[in-house]
Amino acid sequence: MDSFSYKNIHPVVLVTGGALRIGAGIAELFHCRGFDVLISFNQSNDAATKLVEKFNTVRPDSAHSLRANLAFPDEVSVLAQKALAWKGHIDILINNASSFYPTPFELTKQEEWDELIGSNLRGAYFLAKAISSSIKNRQGSIVNLVDTHSDRPLANYPVYSIAKAGLKAMTKSLAIELGPSVRTNGVSPGAILWPPSLEDSEDPQVLKRREEVLARIPMKALGDISDITETVYFLACSARYITGQVIKVDGGRSLGPAN
Repeated sequence: MDSFSYKNIHPVVLVTGGALRIGAGIAELFHCRGFDVLISFNQSNDAATKLVEKFNTVRPDSAHSLRANLAFPDEVSVLAQKALAWKGHIDILINNASSFYPTPFELTKQEEWDELIGSNLRGAYFLAKAISSSIKNRQGSIVNLVDTHSDRPLANYPVYSIAKAGLKAMTKSLAIELGPSVRTNGVSPGAILWPPSLEDSEDPQVLKRREEVLARIPMKALGDISDITETVYFLACSARYITGQVIKVDGGRSLGPAN
């Protein structure tokens, strides 16, 4: 029995970046397990609308979506206000929203720094701050989607790697700042979904690159979205004595080259 099953019939989870990919998987799992689900999105309006409609068909008024670009402080503030207004409270915050693109050091622009730090770190911090009182009152939790590159920076992605390293540090800091009422943990996904550049399975160069990626993973396989969603759910709802931890779900990739 998880820690929310005796408190509310339908506790509320806010999943940022919840319209697509891992975020959508997280939203779906929480909804299937009785949560009312609020997802934020930036550009994926159609996907967010379809997902909310799907959830509300199963259980009326159990899902809602809000548009927000977390790189902009004003939009973070509005998101927090509207999120709290929907059901009057938030039990769990899943900071999943993220921007990801290369910024070679010599070519990095100020606006790229602002956008990547804003969407991956600053937005998550100030959203948590804005709704922390509600989460405290509900004895809830926060889970941040970090990245294995928070420990092993990705070449040509210095700003993204810095932002995710900051999110990892934020996870530990908030565990101290918000405890004991709120637990704060993180999940660092490894190779779960192929990036767009590796989606074309008919391209020989893509297939070669995939083989190179899998060769560095001790499990010799790509993970599944459920590997992430179940870990997020465990940390959010069941891990009553775990806080300030970042769990790597990467098939052992972070251990180094597989022999």
